[in-house]
Amino acid sequence: MTMSLTERLRVLITVKTYPIPSKKYDELVCTAGVTETGDLIRLYPINFRDLPYDRQFKKYQWIEVGVRRHRNDVRKESYLPESDSILTLGKPIRANPGNWSERVQYVLKNPSRSMEELYAKQEDDNTSLGIFKPKNIKDLLITKDDPEWPPRFLEKLRQYRLFESRKNTLIPPRKVPFKFHFLFECDDSQCNKSHKMMIEDWELGVLFWKLVDEGYSHSEACQKVKEKFLHDICGPKNNTYFYVGTILAHPKTWVIVGLFYPKIESQKLKQKTLFDLI
Repeated sequence: MTMSLTERLRVLITVKTYPIPSKKYDELVCTAGVTETGDLIRLYPINFRDLPYDRQFKKYQWIEVGVRRHRNDVRKESYLPESDSILTLGKPIRANPGNWSERVQYVLKNPSRSMEELYAKQEDDNTSLGIFKPKNIKDLLITKDDPEWPPRFLEKLRQYRLFESRKNTLIPPRKVPFKFHFLFECDDSQCNKSHKMMIEDWELGVLFWKLVDEGYSHSEACQKVKEKFLHDICGPKNNTYFYVGTILAHPKTWVIVGLFYPKIESQKLKQKTLFDLI
């Protein structure tokens, strides 16, 4: 397969996963978003924390970036970004109280019905990104994980930065010593069992370490993370969707890479306002 020429795309960033050291790419943040037509796109890899400040985009901010198709990544939504070409366009679209409508009009242009539909799409055309609304979010499961990154990853990272002196001051991100999985059911007749899916959202990892830095124990921080993600973000006041994607090294494995949770009240208000205008 030959790599296509560079093209420039406008992308609304919707997903950033927690940074991990990489043997091949130094450090990885899986970044995804939607185009102006609502198509999902993955920008991979991006060494986000190494970007100059003016290129460090935020979630729900439009960027323009030069991209190429990957040689070795068959996932159809994957593009290789040219980090030096990134331009941030305006300020992020804020989730003002009572007004999620601007985000919704792009994010929910092409939602899927369920994980079952996404599994079928993957078999058909290598779909590897999606967004859908789970029918029932039953629990957030927390299990212990290795407290440190694998030594082979850290050694590669150390070697890389010895040759990139401008990056020597950047230390690896702290590893979250727990794994978090949502247990949920889909709104699909084909869904005959609960799904258990890992969460890799940047915001979850940041929240965990913020709580620890404030003095909470690891156990207490985990419970507060659970309260925030299960009972607040996925609570009855929000119309919660999951952003999901596959892992390059394990292409049949799907993980939750982010959450989208417009307020139910704001959607009702918007519908009422449109009705009153008719």
